[in-house]
Amino acid sequence: MLDELIHRMRDYSPRLLEAERSYPEAAVLIPITRGDEPEVVLTLRASGLSTHGGEVAFPGGRRDPEDADLIHTALREAEEEIGLPPGLVEVIGPLSTLISLHGIQVTPYVGLVPDFVEYQPNDGEIAAVFSVPLAFFRDDPREATHRIDYFGRSWYVPSYRFGEYKIWGLTAIMLVELVNLIYDDTAIDMHVPPEHFVTLR
Repeated sequence: MLDELIHRMRDYSPRLLEAERSYPEAAVLIPITRGDEPEVVLTLRASGLSTHGGEVAFPGGRRDPEDADLIHTALREAEEEIGLPPGLVEVIGPLSTLISLHGIQVTPYVGLVPDFVEYQPNDGEIAAVFSVPLAFFRDDPREATHRIDYFGRSWYVPSYRFGEYKIWGLTAIMLVELVNLIYDDTAIDMHVPPEHFVTLR
């Protein structure tokens, strides 16, 4: 399956961001473990953080002036936040760029990582590091749907529950794009309203 993911990512054209102004840039890494049953690595952000505290997210952050590019940003942040050495990551490509609630332009990069990494979360930023089988998202086992009005269009974003963790918002949008890309029999449409949804302001 990972060979197929690599092939599809290399032929993939992420959605272009059509914004009327520029935004501060950031990048996140979507680490996927190598193996017969690939898993995606996620973090639970520390509850005391000023933005997105207590939320599930991919490792990442704002671009520093010294960063050569956004891939460097994603790898640097992953090392700082969860102790993932950049040399263990095979970056295979970007997904679509999004604008966060706080007005940050976020580009996700998919990367393959070994399944034996012992992550070392930065206690000041990360409360936990955990992984979820990619197959978990294949059948879209959402517990709720959030409507987000975004760039003149309504998005119906799934909210997932995996153990004690709630996976929603931008992180869920990125996961839906990834799962739709990987699995031929998955087509999660975030622009079609389900029967029930919650509107987020």
